[in-house]
Amino acid sequence: MTNSETAAAFGVFLRERFLDEQTCARIIAEIRDAPTTQAPVYIEGSPGNVHENVRKATSLHPSDETIAWVHERLLEQLPALSDHFKIDLTDCERPQFLVYRAGDFFVRHQDGNNKQLDFDHLRVRRISIVVFLNNNSAGLEAGTFSGGALLFCREGDAENAPLTLPLWGETGLLVAFASETLHEVTPVNSGERFTIINFFR
Repeated sequence: MTNSETAAAFGVFLRERFLDEQTCARIIAEIRDAPTTQAPVYIEGSPGNVHENVRKATSLHPSDETIAWVHERLLEQLPALSDHFKIDLTDCERPQFLVYRAGDFFVRHQDGNNKQLDFDHLRVRRISIVVFLNNNSAGLEAGTFSGGALLFCREGDAENAPLTLPLWGETGLLVAFASETLHEVTPVNSGERFTIINFFR
């Protein structure tokens, strides 16, 4: 299944080369040396925001200048995203920078736009963004990773079987999807999977 076929099946918005290769390489070089924390996950009624049985990944914290630059670039996409998803969007959150290393994953989940969620900042999310900073490659070329698909999931019903479709990382690719869409990050097999994520409201 190609990325284009995945996009068509789930209404996903794709923008290839949203960031060019040189920019992606520059950001990766910076965040490799940036401070880190364990990536959070928010579970209703659970103390703390680190649950490595649900999400195992590392948050990276680059300079304020890099964060602001990425934020502005993402905001430039607001009209195209509003048009594609047929909803009025106003702004987006502060971008997050992540690395998934070998064995890291994120189980099936929703990012927001669900009234049952227990956290205000999740309920107002409408569109989720993933920007890949490096390539997926089964051949283990330098600077790439294997595994770590962004897997979209559709629940089955009386007429349709459940459906899962993977989307594979490409350097500079921006992926946008409705925040209530079920999705996961499959385990990374090798290498490091660098991404930027954000959420439009």
